[in-house]
Amino acid sequence: MRVVIVGAGEVGYTVSGQMAKEGHDVTVIEWDPARAEKVENELDVMVIRGNGARPQVLEQAGVTKKSPVDLMIACTEKDEANLLSCWIGKRNGVQKAISRARNLEFTDSESWARELGIDIMISPERSVAREIEELLAVSSALRTVEIAGGRAGVYVFRMAEKAPLAGVSLKEFRKRHPDLVSIIVFVERGHTGFLPGGDTVLLPGDLCYAVSFRNQVWRLEDLFGARRRKPLRRVLLVGGGKVGFQVARRLEEHHKNVDIRLIDMNSEKCDRLSRELGRTVVLCGDAADKDLLNYEGVGSSDGFVTTTASDESNIVLGILGKSLGTSKSIAVVRRKAFMQMEKHLPVDALVNPHLSMASAIMQQVRFPRSRGQLSLLDNIGAEMIEGVIPQESAALGRTIMNLDLPQGIILALVERGKHIFVPWGDTELLAGDRVILFAASDRMSEALDILGV
Repeated sequence: MRVVIVGAGEVGYTVSGQMAKEGHDVTVIEWDPARAEKVENELDVMVIRGNGARPQVLEQAGVTKKSPVDLMIACTEKDEANLLSCWIGKRNGVQKAISRARNLEFTDSESWARELGIDIMISPERSVAREIEELLAVSSALRTVEIAGGRAGVYVFRMAEKAPLAGVSLKEFRKRHPDLVSIIVFVERGHTGFLPGGDTVLLPGDLCYAVSFRNQVWRLEDLFGARRRKPLRRVLLVGGGKVGFQVARRLEEHHKNVDIRLIDMNSEKCDRLSRELGRTVVLCGDAADKDLLNYEGVGSSDGFVTTTASDESNIVLGILGKSLGTSKSIAVVRRKAFMQMEKHLPVDALVNPHLSMASAIMQQVRFPRSRGQLSLLDNIGAEMIEGVIPQESAALGRTIMNLDLPQGIILALVERGKHIFVPWGDTELLAGDRVILFAASDRMSEALDILGV
């Protein structure tokens, strides 16, 4: 596949490296000399130095009608440059164009992408705001991502020492709780991780990735011995940028009784936010001021979320909020190196919008007809796909136990009409079933072939 990637920042670098490893013919356009040199020295791709929104530069990268490019990905930090790059590319024969869009108005409606001829427009800020909201709502979860249209999610819990599930096999877990729509799809134990089987016994300290209905998560918290969640009462947000605004707006929409306070140092931004948000109290001040945080009740808050443009500030402020007594501290970071420090920082969760963006792009490359990929599994060698069983699938009418799915593949949920359930070995798949499938990264294509998705 011929691929042109405009922008070699964190997202562009990650996607370029991954696609090059998978054998694609990749050309990267980058105007910044340092970034261009880094890609040239470290990745097996062609690099064009210049502005990817200019027709002459795109032509240098091979974007011409004579030899059409299969895929263009525009992921610079400027929306206008991304949109223009894709618009020019589509008019020069690019088969599929994916654009990053940070400004929310571009993704509020699908008409923007459609009218510009762009195939997919992705806003990582929206997805990370959803993740933060879910992390606040399920306070004992270390990570979370919504699936099945928001009716279910993947929740990561640490197994407590005396938890009811400790020492129990997954087969026994299903037998004891047949009415619980939940399945463990991945386990991290020490420095290793694996997709479990029915005979896997869960141990204290295991980091367990569980798929569950949203309205049943409280039961999982009990089973893992986690601290029982309570309704959100007060959340403090730091940073009035796109992520902070999105989190505040989602909390206003979905949590009617929560006291939301947003702190930012820019007075003009605060004025605008106070007009655009409803119930959120917007405060103009320095979030590093302990007196201000204490006055606003950080010690009794259910969540303290730092979303400024600086990774370092977000981490330091997140640590400060935790030291002052907040129940859950969440920091937004954009560099991979900081994500690797998560286990060593006194912050409850780190979230990375760039990883979400890179994951969404790679899903479109690998599995263009599927619905989604679980970004939080990227670093542990597993993937999630939502797909529909077609009429021509060879899996139709066969039970799951007779599909001969290899080790490392888990069929987590089946959505049939309005009904969602965890399948058993004797479950038969029907045409139109929407399945949520987990697999080791090197097994996903094999799993999709077996199911005909």
